[in-house]
Amino acid sequence: MRSELQAELKIFTETVIRFIENEIAPYYHTWEKNKLVPKSVWHKMGQEGLLCCDVPEAYGGFGVSYDFNMVVAEELARAGFFALSCSIVVHADIAAHYLLNLGNEAQKQKYLPKMVSGECIGAICMTEPGAGSDLQGLKTTATTNEQGWLINGSKTFITNGQNADLYIIAARTTLGVAAAKGMSLFLVDGDSEGFSRGQNLDKIGQHAADTSELFMDQVQVKAADLLGKLDQGFIGLMTELPRERLSLACTATAHAEGALALALAYVKERQAFGKPLAQLQDIRFKLAEMATKVTLHRVMIESYKLLLADKALSTAQASMAKFSTTEMECEVIDTALQMFGGYGYMQEYAISRFYLDARVQRIYGGASEIMKEIIARDLIGKL
Repeated sequence: MRSELQAELKIFTETVIRFIENEIAPYYHTWEKNKLVPKSVWHKMGQEGLLCCDVPEAYGGFGVSYDFNMVVAEELARAGFFALSCSIVVHADIAAHYLLNLGNEAQKQKYLPKMVSGECIGAICMTEPGAGSDLQGLKTTATTNEQGWLINGSKTFITNGQNADLYIIAARTTLGVAAAKGMSLFLVDGDSEGFSRGQNLDKIGQHAADTSELFMDQVQVKAADLLGKLDQGFIGLMTELPRERLSLACTATAHAEGALALALAYVKERQAFGKPLAQLQDIRFKLAEMATKVTLHRVMIESYKLLLADKALSTAQASMAKFSTTEMECEVIDTALQMFGGYGYMQEYAISRFYLDARVQRIYGGASEIMKEIIARDLIGKL
């Protein structure tokens, strides 16, 4: 069974690589300058069957395994188009699965087919100016009225913030209790009255990703737009985190693999002291260390993919994967850039973009420090 899956994944991978070469690579530099990937690209990806692959056929997907989603995200990361990779993960592996696992049938039928086709881009909206990894500081509120709910507040650092059509908003629905006990999730359309997109934020990396501020001023949503159960939003978030963090770990590993490949090709050609850099022992040893780190983490995430498929991946394991792979990613890419010398600091060399794009991986999706706290709590709880 696993061998059949691997054969299908190989064919699918070839399709993804061709799409990247023809539809992504020639234009990516322009998208970086514009700080936005055109929506037409999302439509093309949807037409090629590259979005939300594991969404059931009843909602327009292929109903295949999580591995197919990761082929798309990982190949984009490996090729150095990391901003788009992360945007796709937010859409296909986070927003779509909140809908799939928490939504009712009407909500799924309304949004999922369009998310598969690329007509509807999804965003997940948790972070606020005063609430990042700690959602206890959440200020956005949703209050009841005759039409349903009125949402007020703001969000920041939202991936797909400009492009999205559907925003999953976390808001306080019961005040006077901890946010974990009084938070709910809502489906908000991007054209809702009172909803506005702020500036597309300037970042040191991932320039092609539209990362935005969002503002909600008396945004009216219907009672039917509540996603999941009232005041159970935090539980929904916790349920989806293992998948989210494993996805980030997968892209981190692929990103490091791509950087290693760039460095290896460069040191074979670049001459120093009358011979290729690859013949210098220091370079050879560093390559060996990089390859070992990347390989160990590849083994980890492939085993964790199997656990996720069996719904057996724990929060602590996902946190270990996210923490360790993203730290490794930054280490490997930094070493790879060093091998390029001064050229590594030039934007015309792809390794420079790898370096800039990787840094935020240790922050979003749960900072490394938060991951270590989760892991430690799990360990101490077992003593």
